[in-house]
Amino acid sequence: MHPPRAAATGRTASPATARQINDRLALQLLQSEGPLTAGQLKTLTGLSRPTVADLVERLQEAGLIAVVGESGAQRRGPNARLYGIVADRAHLVGLDLRTHSITVAVADLLGRVRAEHTVPMNPDGAADTAVATALAAVDKALAAAGAPAPHTIAVGAPGLVDPATGRLGSTDWITSWHVGLVSALRARTGVPVLLENEVNLAAIAEQRDGAARDRDTFVLLWLGHGTGAAVVLDGALRRGASGGTGEIGFLPVPGTGALPSASGCDGGFHSLAGSAAICALGAEHGLSFGDAVGPRRANERPSGGGSPTEAVGGASDEGVTRALAPAPAEARTDGPPAEPLVRAAVAPGDTGGAGAAFLDALAARIALGVAAVCAVLDPGCVVLGGEIGCGGGAELADRVTGHLARLSPLRTDVRAGSVGGRAVLRGAVLAARDAAQNELFGAAGPATSRHP
Repeated sequence: MHPPRAAATGRTASPATARQINDRLALQLLQSEGPLTAGQLKTLTGLSRPTVADLVERLQEAGLIAVVGESGAQRRGPNARLYGIVADRAHLVGLDLRTHSITVAVADLLGRVRAEHTVPMNPDGAADTAVATALAAVDKALAAAGAPAPHTIAVGAPGLVDPATGRLGSTDWITSWHVGLVSALRARTGVPVLLENEVNLAAIAEQRDGAARDRDTFVLLWLGHGTGAAVVLDGALRRGASGGTGEIGFLPVPGTGALPSASGCDGGFHSLAGSAAICALGAEHGLSFGDAVGPRRANERPSGGGSPTEAVGGASDEGVTRALAPAPAEARTDGPPAEPLVRAAVAPGDTGGAGAAFLDALAARIALGVAAVCAVLDPGCVVLGGEIGCGGGAELADRVTGHLARLSPLRTDVRAGSVGGRAVLRGAVLAARDAAQNELFGAAGPATSRHP
């Protein structure tokens, strides 16, 4: 039976909708492929030559693309013009909020980082003073990037972010200046300020540029000062009804001698796999933090984030990583003490048999949390992130795989995170870029300018 004519008509795109679809397709190609000629756009989109000519003119009038050069192909007549996205059409700000520091990155519309600034914070100082210091850091980064104002801001912070309100949940362990800064940014800038849990942003970074690039479904297990998890199912980040998806530190597990409570995760998985617990485990195996610091070079930066951190985005996302300068020394003060301990244990010849025994015991602990995640979600892939997960590398991940195989019948690929240091900042810039592009690319055209 044929559908009614009215229903069929309703499914036909209007000319305006078709133009928007074509414009966005062309912009996405220019981002992923780099500058293209009109002929290349015709080939890649399958659109007719007149349609491509119209969209090129429309996007130029909107200030989204411009001529950036000429093709070098051998051809008769003049060289074809190359069109590229106007990266300075919008500037994006990503923030990584930690207890003792804030790191700000300013990027262009393609996600290429133009400036980055880190400032140490006093967690015991007045909240108003901390907020003023953080706002000054944002201003300094914007000035260094030559950006008059941000188009979109994305903030990564520890704690629960209420999906309904977009605000940090009222829990005792939330840093007061984090809440104040987000409110101040929204009041002062008048631009979209996206707030996301830090581990969720790290998962976005791993999904785009890291160990989970080939996975639509995976769980990032964060191992830093504390523990956390981010859940990505069918390509979408899942936050839960109250924003609490992934609060794995509260997971009751054997071996802690207690149970977590509504007011604290002591006695939960945190007591097995948090940094303090890992340091205690190292001491049981004759290892100490002081012994572990030596193998790292004095100027080598950590690679994960316990309060995570790393920046983002270019014409390809990988381009941003290369554009970043090493993190300033003060940005490294928030690293968990257990990180150099784990790195020393996996370094050949640094700790000998004690290091191997320590790693195996740590892997057994981590496997308890992974087994619980797999029993509920069956993600097929778990990425070990954070300073400790990245620092343990493939050796720690392989040991977790072995212990997990004895606990769970579900086949699960356990991988070390590969984004490296500053993963939260990296995810924040990606989130800001996505939001800005969704607005600008989805409404291409001279009559659809952005309202503050």
